[in-house]
Amino acid sequence: MDINVLDIKGQETGRKVTLNENIFGIEPNDHVVYLDVKQYLADQRQGTAKSKERSEHAGSTRKLGRQKGGGGARRGDINSPVLVGGGRVFGPKPRDYRFKLNKKVKLLARKSALTYKAQENAIVVVEDFNFDAPKTKEFVNFAKNLKVDGKKVLLLLPEANNNVYLSARNLQEAEVLPAAQLNTYKVLNADVVVVTENSLKVIDSILNK
Repeated sequence: MDINVLDIKGQETGRKVTLNENIFGIEPNDHVVYLDVKQYLADQRQGTAKSKERSEHAGSTRKLGRQKGGGGARRGDINSPVLVGGGRVFGPKPRDYRFKLNKKVKLLARKSALTYKAQENAIVVVEDFNFDAPKTKEFVNFAKNLKVDGKKVLLLLPEANNNVYLSARNLQEAEVLPAAQLNTYKVLNADVVVVTENSLKVIDSILNK
């Protein structure tokens, strides 16, 4: 697939780039996409939720009522889960939600996500650029020039660029990432993926395996 390269003002430069068919034109695999997104979201979880069980509550251990004949459920001390203010049964405990995925599965998932964006014509290629200083207005104008304002935009740069990153940080619908940190969730969560020319080379070197 050939795509016109735009400049920072949204004008065509007269150049075209060919998207690698091994990355942007494969047969998408929905199951590995699901697994990669699930792993990413699981990695974001803190896993610090905790509730007290009956043995962890402060309170007397005196048995409040007789074992039988009370007309209700058996209960022991005041910390019993059947009483208000008692311990919780099978409550959450701190845990690690992370799990492992094979590298080939993650590679296939990222290729599948990029293929979906290519099929939706949701990939924009721009020539490499930089901002002189961090200014949100500069990024807003950049998005307007590319006609992607009002959409969730994922901008991929060949390497970390502080000026561009800080310019987009205050915009809820924009995110800037180095191409090496590309992940399936970020691609699918964006309406449009904006890629610089050199970012395509980084993506090729990482995913073309």
